[in-house]
Amino acid sequence: MNWTLAQRAEKMNPSVIREILKVTEIPGIISFAGGLPSPQTFPIEEMRVACERVLSQDGKVALQYAASEGYGPLREWVAQDLRKQGMQVSPDQVLITTGSQQGLDLVAKILIDAGSRILVETPTYLGALQAFTPMEPTVVSVNSDAHGVDAEDLRAKAGTGADKARFVYLLPNFQNPTGRTMTEERRAAVAQVALETGLPIIEDNPYGDLWFDAPPAPSLSSRHPDGSVYLGSFSKILAPGLRLGYLIAPKTLYPKLLQAKQAADLHTPSFNQRVVAEVLKDGFIDRHVPTIRALYKKQCEAMLAALEREMAGLGLTWNRPAGGMFLWVQLPPGMKAIPLLDKAVKKGVAFVPGSAFYAQGADESTVRLSFVTATVDQINTGMVALAAAIRESL
Repeated sequence: MNWTLAQRAEKMNPSVIREILKVTEIPGIISFAGGLPSPQTFPIEEMRVACERVLSQDGKVALQYAASEGYGPLREWVAQDLRKQGMQVSPDQVLITTGSQQGLDLVAKILIDAGSRILVETPTYLGALQAFTPMEPTVVSVNSDAHGVDAEDLRAKAGTGADKARFVYLLPNFQNPTGRTMTEERRAAVAQVALETGLPIIEDNPYGDLWFDAPPAPSLSSRHPDGSVYLGSFSKILAPGLRLGYLIAPKTLYPKLLQAKQAADLHTPSFNQRVVAEVLKDGFIDRHVPTIRALYKKQCEAMLAALEREMAGLGLTWNRPAGGMFLWVQLPPGMKAIPLLDKAVKKGVAFVPGSAFYAQGADESTVRLSFVTATVDQINTGMVALAAAIRESL
C-alpha cells in the first residue's frame, strides 16, 4: 500500500533526545543526556500501598471509564497546592492530562492555525516545539538571557491585528534546557507586556518544586490569570511512568481544551489518578520533595565542581542553576557539539547538543548536561572523559 501522509505528518520529526538516549543504552556509557528524574526518588512503597488501598476500596470504579476533567479530589489538591505559586485557582479550572506533554498538544490544537505566529524563548523546550510544529505555526524566537526572555523584545514581537502572536510559551523555573530561572523583576516586566499587548502566556512549570535553597518567585499566571494557561506535572515529584500532569485554564478557554482532551483519549487513566490522590493525602509531598531537592543539589554541586576541575583552561563557560535538573555549557569558540558528541561517546560519556532546542538560529556550540541520574562518582568519571574529548577537538 502507498500511504498518503497528511502535510502535518510530514512536519513531525523524531526527538533528538530520544535518539541520543538509545546511545546511552550501550553498556558502560555515562549519560548526562536524558531529562529523566532519578529513580532513587520514586516513592515505590507508598505507591504499592496506595495501589492496594485503591483496588480494595474503589477497585470497580478505579478500573472504569471516568470524567474527562479528571478525578475530583486530585483536581482539588492541585488547586490548593497552586496557592504556593501565588495562584487563586478553583478545581473547575483544573484539567488532569496524560503528562504535561499532552497539555502542550491540547494547547497547540486549539490555539494554533497554519501560519499563525507563536513566540518562544531562546532556546526552548524541544518537546514543545514537537507539539506545536504539526499545527504549522510560524515560530518566532524571542531574545533571552540568563534572567529569561527579554521583555522589550517580547513587546516588539507580540504584534498587532492579524499579525498578533497567538501566545508566548515560557518556562520560568529552572528551564529545560538551560536551567535558568526568570527573576522577579523580569517576571513583572513580562507580565506587564502581556497585559498591555493582550498576549496570552503558556507557562510550563514541571521543575518549579525542585529548588535547592529558596523557591522561585510567584508564577507568571498569578500575575496574568485571565491570559494564561499553566502546565504542571507529577513526573518530577513522584514518577514519570504514571504519565500524570495537569493544566490550569481560564474558564472561557477551558471548555475547548476539554473537548480536545475528550477527542484525544477520553480521560487520563482513572486508576493512576486515584493512586496519586491517595499518595498525596496527609501531606506526603511536603515530606517527599525535600529529599529530591537535597539529592539533586548534591549532584549539581558535584557536576559544577567537576566542571571547574576538569575544564580548567579549555575555554568553556557554564551557568550555576538554583534548582531543576540541567545546566548549560558554552563550548570554546568554533567547537561544535554534534561532532564532539561522537568523540565523547567513544570515551564513554553522552550529552545533548544544545542546537536541538532552538526554533531559529541554533547555537551549535552549546551543550545541555543533566546531573540527576548519574552518581557523584559517575559525574567525576564522565567529566574526565568529556574533558578528554574536548581536548581532542581543540
